[in-house]
Amino acid sequence: MDYELKLRLAPVIDLINGMELGEKIDALNDIKNILHANSPFKNEPVDCVLWEKQEKIHANDYNPNAVAPPEMHLLEQSIREDHYTQPIVSWKHDSGIEVVDGFHRNIVGRDNEDIRERMFGRLPVVNINESTDSKSDRMSSTIRHNRARGSHNIELMSCIISELVEMGKGDRWIMNHIGCSPDELLRFKQITGVAALFENRDFSDSWTAESGWNDEKEDYLEQAE
Repeated sequence: MDYELKLRLAPVIDLINGMELGEKIDALNDIKNILHANSPFKNEPVDCVLWEKQEKIHANDYNPNAVAPPEMHLLEQSIREDHYTQPIVSWKHDSGIEVVDGFHRNIVGRDNEDIRERMFGRLPVVNINESTDSKSDRMSSTIRHNRARGSHNIELMSCIISELVEMGKGDRWIMNHIGCSPDELLRFKQITGVAALFENRDFSDSWTAESGWNDEKEDYLEQAE
């Protein structure tokens, strides 16, 4: 670091070191936000990792990623021994901070007393694009994160597809935003067994949730392309 810059920063560092712990963490968060706003990487969430109070962070109600007990135990061990190496991806709003990705990292930080004490009741968070204010955008972001890791629950994914359709999202929007093929989208819809999900398709009168997959698959895929 440039010597002159160190001299300029010295009073700020002395001021921060004289603060109480909570005040110090909040001040460092503020400084990170200021630096981030002036960073050439300001459009990259990972450029600014903040330490947020756990009570401000809440889980979403649509996470399609299920972790089995052995993997959950391994995650706890990893965070206990390797510490947090990945922040929680979140969406900040007036009522708090909603988890977009990192649902289980959030749980580990909350439920394990030793980890919670080590973290001073805080969790590492990065905020996704502030313009991502619709639930459908956040849901698709969660799915993209999970699928990129190869971890997602098929039944929960199907429920999310159902909810996106109810929000008025078309097949092309869904495929573009969650990264699935027409074939996968049809499978997700068929798993729910809800015929209403296919109302925007020109299916024959003989279609049912049970027979639709085999009878109308090719026609559906052609329309979705």
